Amino acid sequence: MSQTHRNVRSFPDTVRSCYTLPSLVPGSKYLVRATFRYGDYDGLDSLPVFDVYLGVNFWQTVNVTEVDMAEIAEVIAVIPDDSVQVCLVNVGSGTPFISALVLRPLENSLYPPANATQGLVLIDRYSFGDTGKVPISYPDDPYDRNWLPFSYPEEWSDISTAEKVKDNIGNLSLHAPSVVMQTAITSRKDSDSKTIELAWDIEPNHVYPVPGCIAILYAAELEILTSDDVREYDLIINGKRTKVPYRPKYLIAAALYNNEPHHGFSQYSFTVIATANSTLPPMINAFEFFSVISTANVGTDSQDVSAINKIKVKYQVKKNWMGDPCAPKNFSWNGLTCSYPTSGRPRITSINMSNGGLSGDISSFFADIKDLQCLDLSYNNLTGSIPNALSQLPSLVVLHGNNPNLCSDNGSCQTKKKNYMLAVYIECKVILISFLNFQGLARGSHGHGRQQMENRQFTYKQLKVITDNFKVVLGQGGFGTVYDGFLHDGTHVAVKLLSQSSNQGIEEFMTEAQTLTKIHHKNLVSLIGYCKEEKYLALVYEHMSEGNLEDKLRDVSLTWRQRLHIALESAQGLEYLHKACSPPFVHRDVKTSNILLNANLEAKVADFGLMKAFNHDNDTHISTVRVIGTRGYLAPE
Repeated sequence: MSQTHRNVRSFPDTVRSCYTLPSLVPGSKYLVRATFRYGDYDGLDSLPVFDVYLGVNFWQTVNVTEVDMAEIAEVIAVIPDDSVQVCLVNVGSGTPFISALVLRPLENSLYPPANATQGLVLIDRYSFGDTGKVPISYPDDPYDRNWLPFSYPEEWSDISTAEKVKDNIGNLSLHAPSVVMQTAITSRKDSDSKTIELAWDIEPNHVYPVPGCIAILYAAELEILTSDDVREYDLIINGKRTKVPYRPKYLIAAALYNNEPHHGFSQYSFTVIATANSTLPPMINAFEFFSVISTANVGTDSQDVSAINKIKVKYQVKKNWMGDPCAPKNFSWNGLTCSYPTSGRPRITSINMSNGGLSGDISSFFADIKDLQCLDLSYNNLTGSIPNALSQLPSLVVLHGNNPNLCSDNGSCQTKKKNYMLAVYIECKVILISFLNFQGLARGSHGHGRQQMENRQFTYKQLKVITDNFKVVLGQGGFGTVYDGFLHDGTHVAVKLLSQSSNQGIEEFMTEAQTLTKIHHKNLVSLIGYCKEEKYLALVYEHMSEGNLEDKLRDVSLTWRQRLHIALESAQGLEYLHKACSPPFVHRDVKTSNILLNANLEAKVADFGLMKAFNHDNDTHISTVRVIGTRGYLAPE
C-alpha cells in the first residue's frame, strides 16, 4: 500500500470543504489527481458517496465501493486563475474524506480536447503488451500519469522492442512515454482475426447522466516490415470511424482520437480493424479513455474574493465560508447575495454579518467590493467609525444598529440625536430605492412586452430538445405543466410551460419571470432562463431532485435535524424577500408544495406568481399582480 494512502482527512461538519492549490500560471493546462482510500478509518464500516468539484465546476461523484480499494479521480483541465480549489461536497450519503491530492503542470499543447470550457476526467489509462505487470509512472512518465498493465485474452499476443520510440515531431499534441510505447498487443499470427475489440461501461452521475467521451489510441510500429508487409487499420467507436485509415510508423509514436466527444451512450465499444489493404493484423501500444465535463463556469470576481477573504480573516468568521463565495449558486456563502451576469464573473452585492459576534473596527476591505449595495453589521460589538471609503460606493446602504460603541463619523461618538439622524437618512434611502423599484414594476405591469428579462432566452424548439419533446412530466398546476429536461452541457432543469388557455397563468408567469430576474438567494429557486414567443411562455429552473416538502414530510427517513434545517432554510428565503429586497416582497402562497428540495435536502422557496411588494412606511400593500391562484400563508407584514 502506498504511504500516501495510509492516512485520510475527513470533513464531518461542513457541506463544502476545499483545498487551495496556489502559484499556478493562469490559462495553463494541469493534471489534478485526488485519491480516496476509506479503510474504515471511522469504524463505521459505511462506504460514503460524495461529490468533488474543481473550482466551481463539478468534477465527479466519488462512490467508494470497497473498504481497502483506493478510488482515484483525475482530471486534465485549463485553469483560468493563479490558483484553483478542489472541494469535497457532502451530498448526504456519508462523510467526505481524502487521502492524497496531486497537481502536475502539462504542456499546453497536450490533450487538445481539454480547453477553456471542457475538461477531461480519466476513466482508464492502459499500457498494452508485456509491461512486467507493474504500472508505469514518474519518472518514466515526466507528467506523472499512471499507465496500468492491461490483461489481454489468449487470442492476442504481445510485441516489444528495446529500441527507444520517438515522438512524431509533427504531432506533439498527444504524448506517451517511450517505455509505454515499447510494448504492444496484436492478434496472434495463427489467428484469422484482424480486429481488436475493447469495451467500457460509463457510470453516469447526477450532473452528467449521459457523459460524453474521448478515446485516445497510441500506436507505433515495433517490427521491421518487409516491402510486402502492410499494417493499416481504423479505429471505430460505437460504429463510427474516427479518422482515415492509419499506418503506424516504425518507432514513431502517434495517436488516434475523436476530436469531438461522443454523447448519449452508457456503453462504449472500440474496434481496431485492419483495412482491406492490410496484410498484417492491427496493433495497440496504449489507450486512454476520458469523460468530458464542462469547465465553463467561472468563479467570483477576483477583487471581491480577495476582499471577502481578508474580511473573513479579520473577523475570524465561524460560518461555513469555504470555496468560492458566489459559485456555484447553491453553495454561495451564508449571508452573501451575489449577482450573476450573463457574461462576466459573479459579483457580491449584499453582505449580512448581523449577530455575527464581530468586534473591532469596520474593515475598509468592504469598500473593495465595488458592486456592494447592502452591508448589514447590526447587533455586533463594533467600535470606531464608519470608513470614508464606504461612501465611495454610491449604491451602498450600511445597517449598523445595536453597535453601542460605534461612531457615525470619523470623530468622537456624537449624541444620540446625531445617530438618530443618520438612521433616518439610511431608512429614507431604503424607501427611495423601494419607491423607484416599485415605479419600474408598475410601469412594467401595463404590458407584458415592457418587462425586461436578463436571463438566458430559449426558443420553443430548444425546449423540445431539452425536454426530449416534453416527455417526462414533473407536475401540473393552474399555470400549466412542469417538464423534466437536460441542457446540452448535462445540467438538469425543470421547464414550466404555460398553458395557452390560461389567462390567469399569463399574469402569474409574467410576475414570476420579472421577480426571478431581479432576486438571487440560495434558498430561492434559481431561474436559468425563459422562453417568450408569440404562442409559448416558459420558465427554465434548476432541477430540484427531491421534489417538494409536501411529499417529503411523511417520509419516516427524514430526521428531525433535517426537518429543522428545511424549516430554517425556508425561513431564510422568506426573510430575504421580506427584508433584503427593495422593495420587499410578501410571497402570499407559502405552503409545503411550494418549498422544493435539492439532492442535499436544501430547501428553496418556489412559485412566485402571487407575490406582492409592500411599503414599510404605512403598511399599504402595493400589488404587482391581481389576486389569483390558491392562497396560502400571508406574512405578518
